[in-house]
Amino acid sequence: VQLVESGGGLVQPGGSLRLSCVASGFTLNSAIITWFRQAPGNEREGVSCISWSDGRTYYADSVKGRFTISRDRAKKTVYLQMDSLKPEDTAEYYCAIRQTRLPTGVMPGLWARRTNYGYWGQGTQVTVSS
Repeated sequence: VQLVESGGGLVQPGGSLRLSCVASGFTLNSAIITWFRQAPGNEREGVSCISWSDGRTYYADSVKGRFTISRDRAKKTVYLQMDSLKPEDTAEYYCAIRQTRLPTGVMPGLWARRTNYGYWGQGTQVTVSS
């Protein structure tokens, strides 16, 4: 089993990037896949989550309206489209997977909790700077 992120890079403020996370070897039927990020000196924080089965999405307040998470079932890939990027978005971005769903009612409060995820990718660096 493996999660592989790609798509990071250097971009100017206001620019866009699309991150990809390929999930290999996993059974995704009931999975939730989440993008986290970690800036130097900060804790790892949840950015956005998608439920594989029904496509429900969740976002951190700091990225709502700017980031969009999506999935491609055939490619077993989750994307994070990041628009209107700000310097404070600079971080290492990781995808993580939980193979069993959480009850829908608790998802808003629990999707961003790191301990709910058992597998992590290696990360991809996003730097927003002029």
